[in-house]
Amino acid sequence: YPSEFLMQKITEDNQIPVHLHVSASLQYVAGLKGNALVEFFHGNIAEVENEELRHLMWSSVLFYKTPNVEVMACVLLSTKAIYFLLDDSFIHADEHQSDFWNKENSDCENSSFHLSCCFVLKLNDLQSVNVGLFDQYFRITGHSADHIVTCLTRDSYNTHTFIQQLMAVLSLLARTPSPEPVDKDFYSEFGSKNTGKMENYELIHSSRVKFIYPNEEEIGDLAFLVAEKMDGLTNLPSLNILLYVLAFQVNHVEGSAQNTSLLQPKTLILTSSDLFLFDEDYISYPLPEFAKEPPKRDKYQLADGRRIRDLDRVLMGYQTYPQALTFVFDDVQNQDLMQNLTLDHFGE
Repeated sequence: YPSEFLMQKITEDNQIPVHLHVSASLQYVAGLKGNALVEFFHGNIAEVENEELRHLMWSSVLFYKTPNVEVMACVLLSTKAIYFLLDDSFIHADEHQSDFWNKENSDCENSSFHLSCCFVLKLNDLQSVNVGLFDQYFRITGHSADHIVTCLTRDSYNTHTFIQQLMAVLSLLARTPSPEPVDKDFYSEFGSKNTGKMENYELIHSSRVKFIYPNEEEIGDLAFLVAEKMDGLTNLPSLNILLYVLAFQVNHVEGSAQNTSLLQPKTLILTSSDLFLFDEDYISYPLPEFAKEPPKRDKYQLADGRRIRDLDRVLMGYQTYPQALTFVFDDVQNQDLMQNLTLDHFGE
């Protein structure tokens, strides 16, 4: 262990996305290749001696307890657990996290010693995996609020690959088999009231972990919500969602030393008539079983919306993936344009 093919694959995957900045400790991890990477895993991360590293992925992650802090992580999947090697900036991002991360090594901050937090989710504790719309992200759920993590891959290929690898690793787990299903009689089978609401597609793995995929209704709900935000300008039947993609909105900061660009996570939705940016809650929905109250914010909150017919031109950057697009709209102050977002604060 491990095979040459696996070693090469993990080395290829060990690349930080170019548009995201990470701390020195994670830069060090990203510089490791082949054998050095496997030895680093066994020497610093692995919890038991005989576990095997099967997959590596770089992704932004969100925790259920800190839903507003998106942090870069190196996600390592082994035959025993999923490890999230976190950027150390996460520790200082929210003062309410002191109970979540018991950090005792604060005296290391000013030395040349770089500390990373590693969040461990054991495969035996895994209960379900929710795959987001168009495989742009997935949420891993354990047995408590501390064990819910969303990986914002923003890439269907990365999501698909990770899910495949996770299923393969879960197949190795020895769990007690599920009890035999009880044979239902005719009356209970056909007499139950059908609510008419279609459940999400569920695949129950042999390890009893649920893999839950979105259904068509979710797109329908999203189309309805988008139509509502359009202030009745378009009739719902003709509204089609053409594109749903997790992206970043670039806010250029000119006052800073190097004219830096701040990246704000947004959900971009394109319909046949409009272009929308939403702030989406990727971690709270669907509600975990232990949740006693609904989340404080809606799943989708409108950040901006423009009509396609007001689009003047699209500027494309020539850099490699991820591509930067600039949408230039005609600044027409017309009443039938989308309402000013500030109006929401002052009632009708």
